[in-house]
Amino acid sequence: MTGRATGYGMSGAPKTGSMVFDPRAIIERSGGHGHLLGLQYRGHGEDWAELALPYDPRQIGQPDRGVLASGPILAMMDVATSMAVWLKRGGFVPHATLDLRVDYLRPATPGRTVIGRGECYRLTRSIGFVRGQAHDGDPNDPIAHVAGTFMTTADVQ
Repeated sequence: MTGRATGYGMSGAPKTGSMVFDPRAIIERSGGHGHLLGLQYRGHGEDWAELALPYDPRQIGQPDRGVLASGPILAMMDVATSMAVWLKRGGFVPHATLDLRVDYLRPATPGRTVIGRGECYRLTRSIGFVRGQAHDGDPNDPIAHVAGTFMTTADVQ
């Protein structure tokens, strides 16, 4: 792909032209569930995106222990892996989560920010294959691993 890729407008609709897909802008400027969860941008590359989910008492799933619910962590991983597909495609192409398997290995440590990194390791015309990991400070002690697929019906090269 060239530098002129399909971009992502703030209204949620795809735009064509010189606007390049910018994961930082999507996380920092758009609304939606990512905004409600408090997701923060951390970084990205050609086929990966990394986000942060700061600890928020409103998202506690185990009040007696202060542990975050697994749902916000899963939502963050869905967003991170989805962004990885757009990055690998070189721009926004509407797609849907076809499958996202989550191996939840342990609870997040109360009070800590959860980091989620998603990678798109293979693309076909209609499917993006992803994997990722969530941790709360030590990538060698993950909270969860994810693997999945995203499907598009758009005409892509």
